[in-house]
Amino acid sequence: MKFVQTAIDGVAILELEQRSDDRGFFARSFCQDEFTANGLLPDVAQCNISHNHAAGTLRGMHFQLPPATEAKLVRCIAGAIVDIIVDLRPGSPTYLQHVSVKLSAANRRSLYVPPMFAHGYQTLVDDTEVLYQVSERYTPGMERGLRYDDPVLALSWPVPVSKISDKDASWPLLETAGVSA
Repeated sequence: MKFVQTAIDGVAILELEQRSDDRGFFARSFCQDEFTANGLLPDVAQCNISHNHAAGTLRGMHFQLPPATEAKLVRCIAGAIVDIIVDLRPGSPTYLQHVSVKLSAANRRSLYVPPMFAHGYQTLVDDTEVLYQVSERYTPGMERGLRYDDPVLALSWPVPVSKISDKDASWPLLETAGVSA
């Protein structure tokens, strides 16, 4: 695997190192030792998959509070998404800054999301599937979210939102929570 660091410390885009022959290719997509060597949390407590019927579907911006913070490894296995994460680490020099990356079945990239980052994505095509490896179990009482259209965050979604859950559309704005950039 190739670990590409981003402008935000602890966030990495992973690219496959493919070994190809006339059958196709083989590549490692996860290795605890390589994650540890690159300063990333290698724990996997849960794996999730989401299927999205329509382009423009938005899921997020989700995170969990301590003691149930989650690191995630996100990969698009069918279709394409724009994945956005927001730094929520207290005291971080990049607090409320974000990273946006296109993940697709074609580019086979994945995004490592550190603990205390809000995570969300928007589908770019119909019938898109996303696979997550997560370091912590889902803990409903610790779940929180940010509004995808919060003006403080100024996130840029590539297409109009076609579908979003009521819960994701109604997370409070940061300004109402007394938070500013």
